[in-house]
Amino acid sequence: MTLEHTRTLARTLMAQTQGRITNARINTLSILLEHDAALSHQEIETRAQQQGLPFDRVTLYRALDWLVQQKLAHRIAAPERGWLYNAQPCLSTPHAHFHCTRCDHVYCLENLQPALLFSLPAGYQLESAALSLQGLCPVCSTK
Repeated sequence: MTLEHTRTLARTLMAQTQGRITNARINTLSILLEHDAALSHQEIETRAQQQGLPFDRVTLYRALDWLVQQKLAHRIAAPERGWLYNAQPCLSTPHAHFHCTRCDHVYCLENLQPALLFSLPAGYQLESAALSLQGLCPVCSTK
């Protein structure tokens, strides 16, 4: 996708929320939409600088928090501490994540539903789940 296409998609997705649409939020979501793998705060900041998008670290943290609250992005625990972020415009169910031990990317596996979601004991209500698988992604496994 081109930068302009992802910015248009970001605007469209954000128009469905109750919050203000700001350039920082549009830019942040468009960066996330450009990538299949989840990105760290630093990676998002670096990509923004490469694209000449002006915003500081605090603004980026606020934009990411807002995107997560609006369910336009989600936060994933990083293998080496910290958080990774991924766009989730159509994703609403808990799902597994795959960490490639060679390239260090983390991918959402939307079609892989953890079995525990369907076998909780009576009275338990799931609010979130985190399942992280590790191994080699398709690109790294062919190298």
